[in-house]
Amino acid sequence: MINSMQMALIKKDIKSITANKRMFSVILIVPLVLTVFMPSIFILSAYFVPEKTSDFQQLLELLPSSQQTGDLTRMIMALTINNIMPMFFAIIPIMAASVMAASSFVGEKEKRTLETLLYCPLTLKQIFYSKILASFAMSMAVSLISFLGMTVVTQVEILLLTGSMLLPDINWVVILLLVAPAVSLIAITMIVRGSAKAQTVEEAQQRAAFLILPIVLLMVGQFTGFILISVWILLGFGAILAVIAWIYMQSAMRKVTYEMVLN
Repeated sequence: MINSMQMALIKKDIKSITANKRMFSVILIVPLVLTVFMPSIFILSAYFVPEKTSDFQQLLELLPSSQQTGDLTRMIMALTINNIMPMFFAIIPIMAASVMAASSFVGEKEKRTLETLLYCPLTLKQIFYSKILASFAMSMAVSLISFLGMTVVTQVEILLLTGSMLLPDINWVVILLLVAPAVSLIAITMIVRGSAKAQTVEEAQQRAAFLILPIVLLMVGQFTGFILISVWILLGFGAILAVIAWIYMQSAMRKVTYEMVLN
């Protein structure tokens, strides 16, 4: 359970990020570019590029026969929203976490408030857990805002271009409730732990780069037609990530020490 002191620490960390215009703009602008600008390019390309030259033809052939019906333009739009964009979206929790979590302990060092924090009536484990929860809350908020922004913009574009909307499918339920939280928790735990040992925010952020690689490989698989992400693949992927996230967080909390934080 979270006590009042931990909640106060969580609120303080979130407030410090939202008050920093430079960091807060990075947290919001980059995800919105990925989830609003990128899908808009795909949707407009699907509508204006001649069908015979469409680069999506190979991917469309991999869809189940039940989905290979109707207008080709709407098929490409559906493929973009429900099969390609989830992979772009999976990067957002990592990016949001890398900005906030990296400044958790190392930010306290830079502001010379770490010693004061360690003197508060909380154990180091409770402080570590609070830092993770603060970053997790911010990461999930950014993910939700990005999803809502993407949904509103793309649905308006599709409605104007084709005359009817094309709502996200069940893939997005799995992404929002399982994959994104799991990816976020792994990234945050890794970065917060690194922040406890790092001397600068940039040093702590470097760890997040390793988590983006598997997502990039899945993207490559999508665009080359090697693999088409389905709801079952997402469920399996998310379940594995959730287990890894829980085990890693518990292990990290056991290993963090005062010596690690103060060095």
